[in-house]
Amino acid sequence: MQQLAASGSVSIYALDVGDAGAIAAAAQDFMLRHGVPDIVIANAGISSGTRTEVAADLAVFSRIMHTNVLGLAATLQAFTTPMRARGSGVLVGIASVAGFRGLSGAGAYCASKSAAITWLEALRLELHGSGVDVVTICPGFVATPLTAANRHPMPFLLQAPEAARRIARAIEARKRLAIIPWQMRLVFFFLRRMPGWLYDRLFARAPRKPRNRAN
Repeated sequence: MQQLAASGSVSIYALDVGDAGAIAAAAQDFMLRHGVPDIVIANAGISSGTRTEVAADLAVFSRIMHTNVLGLAATLQAFTTPMRARGSGVLVGIASVAGFRGLSGAGAYCASKSAAITWLEALRLELHGSGVDVVTICPGFVATPLTAANRHPMPFLLQAPEAARRIARAIEARKRLAIIPWQMRLVFFFLRRMPGWLYDRLFARAPRKPRNRAN
């Protein structure tokens, strides 16, 4: 971040992505300085293990939804009108493969990413024919200091630089929905079509993310 700031070619804003007013103000300031951007990527997101029977976890659920859904919507909304007026642009939302099916112990995170996927699809329809494309990125596991704390298996784990390259290619191609890596596309193709009774039997006892471990 310091290196980017030193280059003099970027503007950095420290704010809560769930604060729509702060996001709008930052977007206006950015566009005054640099013009309407070609690409906007809403990437902020948090995760934590939750248990529905624990009342205290409702606050965790709210925080996850606030960041992962409202934060994403507020970030992209701030640029929709200027991009539509110009007739071009790409709005990118980072969701997750976890948004395709519910996972025990990760209900809040799965729900937030499912909502993100659906909202981005609706946004794409709203902007159809405007020249503004909407890209939904659903990564699998990416090796970072945050995911290093996970104790559950992380199949098809990607290193961060490789994940970034694949995401950049998907954005450049303006894909409507990109599941990264490609192996995860096969996994979730079968999981989404798996009968509920079989999915329940296989995943009810799967390893869970520890409660309130945010990453």
